[in-house]
Amino acid sequence: MTRHFLDFGGYTSEEILHMIDMAITFKKKGYPDTKPLSGKSIALIFEKPSTRTKVSFHVAIAKLGGESIPLSIGEMQLSRGEPLSDTARVLSAYVDAVVARVYRHETLFEMAKHSSVPIINALSDKFHPCQALADMMTIKEVKGNIYGVKVAYVGDGNNVCNSLIQACSLLGARISVASPREYRPSEEVITQAKEWIKRSGGSVELTEKPEEAVRDADVVYTDVFISMGQEEERERRMKVFYPEYKVTEKLMSMARPDAIFMHCLPAHRGEEVDASVIDGKKSLVWQQAANRLHTEAALLLHLLQNRRKI
Repeated sequence: MTRHFLDFGGYTSEEILHMIDMAITFKKKGYPDTKPLSGKSIALIFEKPSTRTKVSFHVAIAKLGGESIPLSIGEMQLSRGEPLSDTARVLSAYVDAVVARVYRHETLFEMAKHSSVPIINALSDKFHPCQALADMMTIKEVKGNIYGVKVAYVGDGNNVCNSLIQACSLLGARISVASPREYRPSEEVITQAKEWIKRSGGSVELTEKPEEAVRDADVVYTDVFISMGQEEERERRMKVFYPEYKVTEKLMSMARPDAIFMHCLPAHRGEEVDASVIDGKKSLVWQQAANRLHTEAALLLHLLQNRRKI
């Protein structure tokens, strides 16, 4: 059965931890000389702009000996009305996996429904699981563990937040999300997380007050207030989020003394975070961004190694 990576659903904590450990090994010891993805081709489809995701997947595939095929919707027959189902079936005959960044999560779901090769979510409006993999790796590197760590997320309950909730609740971390009531994370994700923490021992809580979420946190995390495709909502969103949900040095001081700051990038200094925080000693955003390469390599190997096309 073909396994996709649209979100963390269907994956065990053991699988995710195995990928994280593999990524840490790659980072410490380098990539295997055996080039385990030699002969494999991976299509990279991007509807939205990308820096970290696109480049890290390109490099990860190359380091593992595979070939990446970058595509934009405008140069594909999708732009002329070809059904997603037809495109997915055709790509399945050519490549070994498809990495796709899309506007609508339903696009990925439809592709996966008709694809006989893995579909990997490189960001959709609902989830950003590749980012959360790197986040968990970074936390393990710095804190020594993920289980029991308190992660405070402050800001928009968006795709990054949804995936962070999934990853934390699957791996036994404690996550507290501070967001305005009208911008809370997905109810479906919260319901799912409450089931997962029964097995993992983690916890999930929602609040409208950043100070409550950050209190005694090991990790303080934020993202932009206006995500790609929401530019027309800027004025309304800024009135809701700014300045109450901005991560300042004062807010960071309410977390644990050894707390770290994380951000998925790109960042808008002075909006969701002060420059003194993101560029300060507690910030791990560059380590976090660099780890995208290693977790994506581990994900590709997990999905493709020893896989036989039907």
